[in-house]
Amino acid sequence: MHGEYKVPGGKLVVVDVAEEGGVLRHVRVAGDFFLEPDEALDAVNRALEGAPADTDAAGLAARIDAALPEGTVMYGLTSEGVGIAVRRALAHATDWTDYDWQLIHGGPESPALHMALDEVLTAEVAAGRRPPTLRVWEWGAPAVIIGSFQSLRNEVDAEGAARHGVEVVRRISGGGAMFVEPGNTITYSLSVPEALVQGLSFQDSYAYLDDWVLGALGEMGIRAWYQPLNDIATDQGKIAGAAQKRLVGHDGGPGAVLHHVTMSYDIDADKMLEVLRIGREKLSDKGIKSAKKRVDPLRRQTGLAREAVIERMIASFGGRYGLTRGKVTDDELARARELARTKFGSPEWTARVP
Repeated sequence: MHGEYKVPGGKLVVVDVAEEGGVLRHVRVAGDFFLEPDEALDAVNRALEGAPADTDAAGLAARIDAALPEGTVMYGLTSEGVGIAVRRALAHATDWTDYDWQLIHGGPESPALHMALDEVLTAEVAAGRRPPTLRVWEWGAPAVIIGSFQSLRNEVDAEGAARHGVEVVRRISGGGAMFVEPGNTITYSLSVPEALVQGLSFQDSYAYLDDWVLGALGEMGIRAWYQPLNDIATDQGKIAGAAQKRLVGHDGGPGAVLHHVTMSYDIDADKMLEVLRIGREKLSDKGIKSAKKRVDPLRRQTGLAREAVIERMIASFGGRYGLTRGKVTDDELARARELARTKFGSPEWTARVP
């Protein structure tokens, strides 16, 4: 069995391993990482040899750490990264380059329709009728997008939203509220087969699916990193938030993962504060005193037009994994419009947690 895992911000780890009698055999770890001394690699392989095949990534990492020679130096590599690569091998996980990725980047749509498209397209990936898809959104109206489990009245100032013409919709993924405006926000979704994140913990899957955009930002001169559980940050502040939803496949078969990210290109912080209720607990958790300082827009950090940032992100993804331009099919659009009408545009769904 073969497994690969790129350590976030680090290097690629490759593991070839067999399972015999419930234990790991013939373990060989490789990759483009740096490791000193040379004999440390043999120690890693020996530590994994004979380990119970159901050992989780943390347990495998502990075995490796206990076996490493004193003074071992790892660069671009972590013991847990090796453990994750082993788990992905045993789970027969796929890699980004195993797929023919499709890009969807259409015109502006209503907030409710965007929520519906996420659900429909990810369900199509789960059913095997659609290839893994990167969809870049264009917003047709300002909106607040609240997480699946958030309280509507605790998160949104209804009077402020009405005064500024801000629509409130609820998404199917968890996480926090996002304030978006058409020219100030960059949003994208990844709809991917569950096999792509096999062997990863929920937290690790966020870092794994965010890694490409960290690279794209780096190419634009922004040093960004994944900040658990679901933020993308720089030393100037947060620039993006991610959320996920796992959809079960047909008849309980392999499913798909929706991973969507909203990035701040620019922001009207005063308007945001009139629409969102950002409590002191959230601010203290982030170690800051002012909601205005929570987000640092891409416009200031890159000096690029919003369209240029999007183009560079798409080019970076395509350069890594390949990307063919596609579109939402007529059937997918019809189903999404119906779902927007009956679910995402309905007061019952939006206020399902009052």
